[in-house]
Amino acid sequence: YHSNLFPLAGIRLAAKEKLEIPVLFMPTEMKIYKAVVVIHVMREDGENWSSEVTAESNTDLNRNVTVAENGETRGILWIYPINGTPEAPQQKPVVIRCQARQRLEQRVELLLIGVMLGETALPSAGNSAAGGTDESSTPEVPDGSSATLEFLYEMRYQSDEIKSQLESWVGMQLVEKEWDRESRIVTVVFNVVFAPSKPMRNEATLAIQCTAGGLWKFPLLFVATEPEVDDVINIEAVGLNKESIVGFKLTSQTR
Repeated sequence: YHSNLFPLAGIRLAAKEKLEIPVLFMPTEMKIYKAVVVIHVMREDGENWSSEVTAESNTDLNRNVTVAENGETRGILWIYPINGTPEAPQQKPVVIRCQARQRLEQRVELLLIGVMLGETALPSAGNSAAGGTDESSTPEVPDGSSATLEFLYEMRYQSDEIKSQLESWVGMQLVEKEWDRESRIVTVVFNVVFAPSKPMRNEATLAIQCTAGGLWKFPLLFVATEPEVDDVINIEAVGLNKESIVGFKLTSQTR
C-alpha cells in the first residue's frame, strides 16, 4: 500500500452519518500487502465521555477506547485490517480445440511472471503435483524453521450452465513447475483432457494464486468442432414414382 495512507483529521460527523475513506493500492511486487485503517473518534468540544473504563470492563471495550488520566473515555477506536493481493495483467486466451465425440489430451504451459521467491523457498525444478493445490517441497532455513511456496488454482466460469457442461468434459491437472531464479518466472505445465460430446464454444478462466502473494488469470477457450459422419446411407431407386425403403440400426453409446 501507499506509504502515506491519506491521513484524515478534523472530520465532523453527524449522528448516523457515513464516513468514506479512500484507499490507494499500488503494488510494485507480486506479494501480499497488509495494512490497517484506524478510525479514532473524539468529541468535537474536546471533552471526554463521562463513562469510565476499568480493568473489570469488557475486554473488547477496553481494547477499542482511549482513556484519559481520570479514567474517562477520551476516544473510540475502530481498526480494520486490509489485505491486498496484486493481480497480473490479463493474458491472451489459450485455445483448446477438439472434434466432438473425440478425446484430446494436451499439455498447456503457462508463465507466472514476478513471483516473489525467497532463496530458502526455491525447491528444485520439475516438482509434480495433483489436484487443485500444489505444495512444493519444504526446504530448511538457517534458523530451523521451514518455508514453503504453494500454488492454488481453480477454474472459473461465466455461468452455471457453462460450468455444468465443461466440468463433465474437461479435466485439468498441474503436472510440472519450474523456477528461474534470475528472471523470477515460474513455468507451470497443466495436463488438459478435453472430451466433448457435441459441438460447442465456451470460455473459462484458470485462476492461479500463490500463497506468498499474487494472482494470475489465464483465459481458456474450449472449441468442439462438428463430429465426423457416422455412416453414409445409400438408397437405390426401384423405378420412377415408386417408393424405396432402406433400414438401419441406431446403437446408444450410453446403454
